[in-house]
Amino acid sequence: MNITEDFLKAIDNLAAQPLPAEVTARIRESLLDYLAVTTAGAAFQKEKLARYEAFAQPEAGDFPVFGTGKLLALKEAVFLNGLNGHALDFDDGVNAGIIHLGSPVFSLLLPLAVRHDVPLSKLLWAAVLGYETSWTMAWSIQPGHKALGYHATGTCGVLGATVAAAYMLDFTEEERRQAFACACVSASGMLKVLDDGSELKPYNVAKSALLALTSLQLAKAGFIGSPDPLGGYRGYLKMMTGKDDVTLKPLLYNGTYAVQKTYTKPYASCRYTHPPVEAAIRLRAQTGLKAADVARMDVATYSLAVGGHDHTEIPGAYSAKMSTPYSTAAAFIYGKAGLQEFEPAVLEDEAVLELTKKIHVAADEAFSASFPKEQTAVLTITAKDGRTFSDRVDFPKGEPENPFTEEEFYGRYMELMRFGGRADDVSERLYRMVKEESATAAQLALCAR
Repeated sequence: MNITEDFLKAIDNLAAQPLPAEVTARIRESLLDYLAVTTAGAAFQKEKLARYEAFAQPEAGDFPVFGTGKLLALKEAVFLNGLNGHALDFDDGVNAGIIHLGSPVFSLLLPLAVRHDVPLSKLLWAAVLGYETSWTMAWSIQPGHKALGYHATGTCGVLGATVAAAYMLDFTEEERRQAFACACVSASGMLKVLDDGSELKPYNVAKSALLALTSLQLAKAGFIGSPDPLGGYRGYLKMMTGKDDVTLKPLLYNGTYAVQKTYTKPYASCRYTHPPVEAAIRLRAQTGLKAADVARMDVATYSLAVGGHDHTEIPGAYSAKMSTPYSTAAAFIYGKAGLQEFEPAVLEDEAVLELTKKIHVAADEAFSASFPKEQTAVLTITAKDGRTFSDRVDFPKGEPENPFTEEEFYGRYMELMRFGGRADDVSERLYRMVKEESATAAQLALCAR
């Protein structure tokens, strides 16, 4: 039995099917989400990018680094777009699979589409295949993969980006197979990037996109990989799980495409924090309580949202975005948890930091059993006068079960573009290009950069 051959054949069969209208509409939103988040991400780490450029002296080229106005060499553009696309941890993803899907895929596809003058419609079709590849792999190996310390956005994202680009560029069946084999060899990504104030989580996306590009180049050069890189005692599936009996989930799991399973984030923190953040915002409005009135807050949630997310020491913005106590405290005090709530001024707000120390996160057995079907958290506030108030969230805003309205999505898009320094008229034109018009990737990139 050749697991890889069967999987790639399933992808090829899916590629032959016309995309339903609702899938096309969703992948257009995904691209807009990526462009907005990446533009804002470039502004967020502007100083670091300047230091990177001063040392690396990247070669000028024809490929846009979104949000910077720069045109660089292909590999630099792919890498930096990946780095900026995940800088804010605001990009799309799927809870079932514990993975961000769009940032590795689009960081590779857009520069390649510029080079090869690909129509936007073909880029979007290829992205759907990339999403399906990444998510199917992640869903098949989680949650044990995360428990071993792996970041699926890195380990599975490189596979999806490679498959997407191979189809977009009309690789032969043999070239697609060899590119996939190369991607399996290069797959990596560790969750240690979340620890101790580390700022390297976006690096897993950046190198995934870059390694996917390298996989394509090696395949086109004729390098031969394993005939079954997924299977066997030292294949991808065994390495990523430690198990010999991993069964890949079918494509179109539960009858929907992976892109239809993705969330869009309303809050600028790790998705695990969103249920208690949303509950905090609602309880703030319902109770009229202030931070000074709170004796303690308790968050009961699923187990995967506890470890690595229950810390109350906040050394910087990346740590804050991963912290349920901090994100919940900021949301309760400010009534929102957007980009500004993770800026330096708020990170030093004594009221937020004091309330953060009062928030306790614990796993609930029933909520753990229901994840990922539900992403439940119950926030309980105990006031200093002894009163208690609770709120439960099963599907935070942005999930397929609780989606953004068109107006909400557009508002979020514009907010991110403004954060990235883009003029409203340019952002609106880009929005129309993706949502309504037929364009080449080169035309889109010229507007987006």
